[in-house]
Amino acid sequence: MQKIYLLVPFAPLVGALIAGLIGRFIGPVWSHRITISMVSISLIASIVIFMDVLEGNIYNGSVYTWLITGDTRFEIGFLIDQLSATMMVVVSLVSLMVHIYTIGYMRDDPGYQRFFSYISLFTFSMMMLVMSNNFLQLFFGWEAVGLVSYLLIGFWYTRPTAIYANMKAFLVNRVGDFGFLLGIAMVLVYFGTLDYATVFTQAPQIADQSVEIISGSPWLLITVICVLLFIGAMGKSAQFPLHVWLPDSMEGPTPISALIHAATMVTAGIFMVARMSPLYELSDTALSIILVIGGITTLFMALVAVVQTDIKRVVAYSTLSQLGYMTVALGASAYSAAIFHLMTHAFFKAVLFLGAGSVIIAMHHEQNMLKMGGLRKYMPITYWTMFIAALASAGVPGFSGFFSKDTIIEAVHFVNIPGAEFAYFCVLTTVFVTALYTFRLLFMTFHGQPRMDAHTKEHLHESPWVVTLPLIVLAIPTVAAGWFVGPIVFGNYFQDVIYVLPEHDAIERLSAEFIGISGMMTHALSTVPFWLSVGGIFTAWLLYIVRTDIPEKIKTLCGPLYTLLDRKYYIDEFYSWLFAGGMRALGNGLWKYGDVKIIDGFFVNGAARVVAWTAVLIRRFQSGYIYHYAFTMIVGAFVLMTLWLYQF
Repeated sequence: MQKIYLLVPFAPLVGALIAGLIGRFIGPVWSHRITISMVSISLIASIVIFMDVLEGNIYNGSVYTWLITGDTRFEIGFLIDQLSATMMVVVSLVSLMVHIYTIGYMRDDPGYQRFFSYISLFTFSMMMLVMSNNFLQLFFGWEAVGLVSYLLIGFWYTRPTAIYANMKAFLVNRVGDFGFLLGIAMVLVYFGTLDYATVFTQAPQIADQSVEIISGSPWLLITVICVLLFIGAMGKSAQFPLHVWLPDSMEGPTPISALIHAATMVTAGIFMVARMSPLYELSDTALSIILVIGGITTLFMALVAVVQTDIKRVVAYSTLSQLGYMTVALGASAYSAAIFHLMTHAFFKAVLFLGAGSVIIAMHHEQNMLKMGGLRKYMPITYWTMFIAALASAGVPGFSGFFSKDTIIEAVHFVNIPGAEFAYFCVLTTVFVTALYTFRLLFMTFHGQPRMDAHTKEHLHESPWVVTLPLIVLAIPTVAAGWFVGPIVFGNYFQDVIYVLPEHDAIERLSAEFIGISGMMTHALSTVPFWLSVGGIFTAWLLYIVRTDIPEKIKTLCGPLYTLLDRKYYIDEFYSWLFAGGMRALGNGLWKYGDVKIIDGFFVNGAARVVAWTAVLIRRFQSGYIYHYAFTMIVGAFVLMTLWLYQF
């Protein structure tokens, strides 16, 4: 079985190397055939492993010892359990669909082989991350997905906006990764190992140990470690205030937007915190911070999505909001609900992104929804798959998003950790906002009168099968994945994998009331989240189908609020002023005072002036008159005799 474990990450790696190194020799067709075949092998192996795990076969072992120093071993190893097996299937399935979709989307791009190489390498990196059994390999996968995302976001490197976006993503993630690395370093220092199992076993023994970050201010060691690790998750999973890179990552091609935002990079932080549940359960402070950060991200990013007109940016801000839901679930100790929402979100968000890409292809790469409309009759497959994904995103009963989102909302309602009331308000309010912006996108794009130019309208047609097939395949789990909420969230699926203290176990309380998926859907009809969702859909229908003049009036009436949302709370401008402006000011100061005045002015020119002054002084004694020389000799002799006599 261990050979099958190796197939999962290394098959995509082989495909990436072939497409990247010899892709220009074998051509574009064989490049995509080989990479797709390798990812297919990874998916098949993941499914086989998943079935094996369901039979109770768990694996935790070392594959390769990289370094030994003292008693510490740095190893590459795999932990195959329910959590990693679920992630492997989700990642490989979405990745395969994105690979197939790429054939149609990137067909005429000169970097075709290079793109296939990158996305296969991205799949390898994510697999190494989710299969890791130690912090070293986790960090390797963590940094690898960050590196490849940098290459993919800036794939169209001739565009200045793409270069700006990938640099922004890289720098913001480095901020989070610095905290993440510090957290791993503290684990190594205080636990003496990077192995998950050993760290989790020793964690209760140091639960009460304190450490002084600032002299005189003791913190619980476990809280410091958890907060530092979560800072890494804030960067990778784009949580406030390290969220600013993700919307700009839309500058990359649509397939990678789907891969990054649906099932891979941005979910790495969610997966990591769930994996570290034995640590986080020992720190109420860390859980409270996670709750509040998740709540802010959920609501405030959803509000920004309401005013966006770029179809990909609406979906990007939707991703931020949904990641906030997952983060809130983590803070509520509802780890199983967070992973379940990660899974359902991967499917419906991939459909939304790939569907948006299908629309962009038909619109000749136009992304402004104000120039769309009426596409339903031209693109029926794209429309209906996106409609299904919109229902799931809005949390309509029966669709996958409903089961995971409703579970999170109910779990937060049971939590008594500080910040839970705020988080509950955020996730509840966001239900309405999510339904509003999701169906706003759908209605503006596919309904109403066409608003595109005549040339574009004449050439509108459904996308080729390599684009629509992934949409249809992913639409199936978008509907059906939520039906497994019983065994995955309320059953024993994550038993012995995720650890929750009895006083934090909101899911346990919910499971006592769970009466099956039909009962859950029936009960939802009488709950506030359902009617908020219906209200959001109805509002979108009213504003963008019936009375299309009202949005402009609302925009005029709420001018300052609209501007605030349109400028994304001015966070980008603040960062630009504080960090970019601050660094420029620091550079100017170092140049003006450090370089010009101190280095050049004092040391270089100052030394020259001292030499010149000394030369002028000495030159006065080099006059050619004998009495000047005699006087100098007498003074010199007097000084020497004084020094000699002083010795005695």
